[in-house]
Amino acid sequence: MSVLPSLSALRCFDASARHGSFTLAAQEVHLTQSAVSHQILGLEAQLGLPLFVRSRGGLRLTEAGRAYWSEVAVALRQLERATQNLLMHQGAGGTLNLCVASSFATYWLVPRLAGFVAAHPEVTLNLSTHIGPVDLTTAGHDAAIEYGAASQHVAGHQAVTSEPVLALTLQPYAARQWWSRSRLPGPAALKALLARAPMIQHTTVPEAWPSWMAQAGLTMDAGTQQGPRYDLMSMALNAAIAGLGVALLPDYLTGTALARGQLVRLSDRAWTSSKGYHLRYPSWKADLVPLRRFRDWLLAVSTQGGICAD
Repeated sequence: MSVLPSLSALRCFDASARHGSFTLAAQEVHLTQSAVSHQILGLEAQLGLPLFVRSRGGLRLTEAGRAYWSEVAVALRQLERATQNLLMHQGAGGTLNLCVASSFATYWLVPRLAGFVAAHPEVTLNLSTHIGPVDLTTAGHDAAIEYGAASQHVAGHQAVTSEPVLALTLQPYAARQWWSRSRLPGPAALKALLARAPMIQHTTVPEAWPSWMAQAGLTMDAGTQQGPRYDLMSMALNAAIAGLGVALLPDYLTGTALARGQLVRLSDRAWTSSKGYHLRYPSWKADLVPLRRFRDWLLAVSTQGGICAD
């Protein structure tokens, strides 16, 4: 006998779990309340354990039921979307839900997306942002572009593929009020400036300032001004423009501000992190048409340059 439950039973289970009611689930799946209850009883018998606690107040998932539902719901949403994509695009395109670090999306990815849209009008790319690691086991995200170390690991029960996209290279920038001269400051002048101007920190890259200063032959001592901490690189950019201190920033992020005279680059010395930006996705999705086409375009465009941390 197959251990795979019927799709009808799984749909009844999913609807019952979401509504906490066999009656409401029956309305959604267009069956009678009795039929839904029978499907759940059959599913519990097949699995050999209860999925719900039944009471006058309604249904409540058991611990096993909640764990099972967390995966069943994802699988059902994937089936629904796969069917919609096939009907709409006949297997030639579809939708890709991509979660991207905010500053990377705003300053690097979106300005380049016209090229992808023109080349692949059959793919609908939906973007969302997230701070911290993205949970790729949910139905909400097909892939993510995140800053971190290169790795191929397991999220939940899924193998996750991680492919390098961009390196992270930073240089110090500040508002013109901190350095109005035409020449870049030498090591001694730069050290004196950093004793006056707060050093804006980035929470995702806490090692950036110590590493950059060590590479520049400078030391962080009692005279160094520790500045505010920000989660987003775009916040650090705008803080530097506002004159709140010196920020380590990628060059593509600062182009407009430099052209407008809002920022000056304080050194040609650049520091490159051992981490970088990576495209991550569940390994089993590698052959999905929208993901494959976006991946190929992204890796091709990224070789032309561009860096960010978020």
